[in-house]
Amino acid sequence: MTDAAGTPPNGPPTGPTGASSRAEQIMRFIFTLRSKGVRDPAVLQAMERIDRGAFLRGVFAEHAYEDMPLPIACGQTISQPSVVALMTEALAVGPRDKVLEVGTGSGYQAAVLSLLARRVYTVERHRRLVSEARAVFDRLGLSNITAIAADGSFGLPEQAPFDRIIVTAAAEDAPGPLLAQLRTGGIMVLPVGQSDTVQSLIKVRKLETGMEYEELRTVRFVPLLEGMARD
Repeated sequence: MTDAAGTPPNGPPTGPTGASSRAEQIMRFIFTLRSKGVRDPAVLQAMERIDRGAFLRGVFAEHAYEDMPLPIACGQTISQPSVVALMTEALAVGPRDKVLEVGTGSGYQAAVLSLLARRVYTVERHRRLVSEARAVFDRLGLSNITAIAADGSFGLPEQAPFDRIIVTAAAEDAPGPLLAQLRTGGIMVLPVGQSDTVQSLIKVRKLETGMEYEELRTVRFVPLLEGMARD
């Protein structure tokens, strides 16, 4: 549905001019991701296919293709696209992988992962965010995502083990329950840090002999909190 000016609610203009403008936006968007170090063609293709604007409301949707975090409901944010892409690339998702995401947020990260993985389970402590993300997944036809309202700090033991785990909130260290749910040979990517100003994005690989840690870059995420939110 469009208004008299030919602009769909919460979306870019339609028609030849709108299509051209959107194509240019996407081209600049992918160029920005490449300039930030994203190289995996499958990740870039997934980022190109998933419309970030579908996960934003009102005026914020106009900034969907800018490389910046933006506010969403429940006092949370949608991560900047380059961070989403770099975390996804570090996760090295394969087409047969079962992925757990802790911290659904807007649902954007799970949507990107759904184009790369066999199955994505995403857990969020804010029920409202889960409900809104499910609606977007349905609208986009992303049928391989299961969104669950639960305390993500404990993971999802009934669906474990997972080939890949991604955490989109910062913990002081990699949570033990999540490491226990990671398959041997699996990878977890998450931000860690004791404050909201100094955090590192790390990659954890679970080996037969223990955990292998790699520090990727500095980041800034909301803290990983236990318990369900009151919303």
